[in-house]
Amino acid sequence: MKKKRVVVGMSGGVDSAVAALLLKQQGFDVVGLFMKNWEDDDTEDGSCPAKQDFMDVLAVADKIGIEVEAVNFAKEYRERVFALFLREYQAGRTPNPDVLCNSEIKFKAFLDHAIALGADKIATGHYARVRERAGLFELLKAEDGSKDQSYFLYRLNQAQLSKSIFPLGEIYKREVRDIARQADLPIHAKKDSTGICFIGERPFREFLSRYLPKQPGNMQTPEGKVVGRHEGLAYYTIGQRQGLGIGGQGEPWFVAGKDMANNVLIVVQGHDHPALYGDRLAAMDLSWVSGRAPHPDWVYAAKIRYRQADAPCSISRVDSEDCEIEFARPQWAVAPGQSVVLYESEVCLGGGIIQ
Repeated sequence: MKKKRVVVGMSGGVDSAVAALLLKQQGFDVVGLFMKNWEDDDTEDGSCPAKQDFMDVLAVADKIGIEVEAVNFAKEYRERVFALFLREYQAGRTPNPDVLCNSEIKFKAFLDHAIALGADKIATGHYARVRERAGLFELLKAEDGSKDQSYFLYRLNQAQLSKSIFPLGEIYKREVRDIARQADLPIHAKKDSTGICFIGERPFREFLSRYLPKQPGNMQTPEGKVVGRHEGLAYYTIGQRQGLGIGGQGEPWFVAGKDMANNVLIVVQGHDHPALYGDRLAAMDLSWVSGRAPHPDWVYAAKIRYRQADAPCSISRVDSEDCEIEFARPQWAVAPGQSVVLYESEVCLGGGIIQ
């Protein structure tokens, strides 16, 4: 009987390496695929070391005994992810490129390429789970709640989930490190990557200024008092504390809003200032895992950012274009452009972009 072929997205990190190892041990015909999503020439300091990552993938593949292919999706990434990323920042919102990268690159361009390679399934090192019930594929939280990445995967549809395997969904991060160490994988102690690959470790404002010119303006309190100057509304996000440069005594300052028409950054003093809280939001560009919107008025849980604790909520209105969500308790720093993701217990239902 022919083995099922699984093409694994391998990044050079420990998670995807262990995902490939586990699938190999389970008897699948495993092929590694290294995706290059950003051109090195576009980064002056080489902060996205794709070459080293690919060398790490090759070393792991050699140890496991699988084939590896490299594919360049930089054009697709720039057109489908980065262009929208810049438009959103220019409009004063704070997008989440990881969400878009998953739906447009890893589970679309990558999936299409893997199918062309004869794959029955694709796999990644994401911490999440897939469950099939009554012909419906559900996206579930990972067993390791501290690493759960279902938030970033909420835009996946039934066709994408039906082809996806998440080998790390049932195990904890500490176990992943142990598995890599016991298998003597050459990257078992490699540090986890942080941030977005094309930005790397460099200051975010410095990177963004290469594409969006500075447009200085006033920082004002909600009452209209000028307390400082900003470099451009695109460089700030709701709830931001660092990098405001406002001196003086008392509690720290936070970004509470943006007046795009007048190029004014609204700031407040104190983490618990009322202007930083909201008990409802509107979301657009909706995506539901099942293909159907959740029932309005039922009680759900929501996250408005990654790693946030589940917040009880209900959907006060929903249609094909947008929805309104009400929270049981006011939420801190609801940032337009970020994703609101809804859950029913451990099941990720989907979500949309906060307006």
